Amino acid sequence: MKAYVIYKYESDHARAVLDYLRDFERQTGKKPEIIDPESRDGAAFCRTYDIVEYPTIIATDSSGVMQNEWRGLPLPTIMEVSYYV
Repeated sequence: MKAYVIYKYESDHARAVLDYLRDFERQTGKKPEIIDPESRDGAAFCRTYDIVEYPTIIATDSSGVMQNEWRGLPLPTIMEVSYYV
């Protein structure tokens, strides 16, 4: 399983996401994959999973099938996401 954090680096929510990612790594020792929706690959990723709101965290299984999704603020608890990383 894999977790992805999709957010725009230059946005109002960026600070909250960066704090979340720092705390996530500190508590779990793992990092979810970060996707920039403004990059070419990030835009394709967002089209694939129909992501239009930022920040969004999605969890997929090993074959890429979405298992869970959290959109917008507030961000989910670290325990909710750590299962998928």
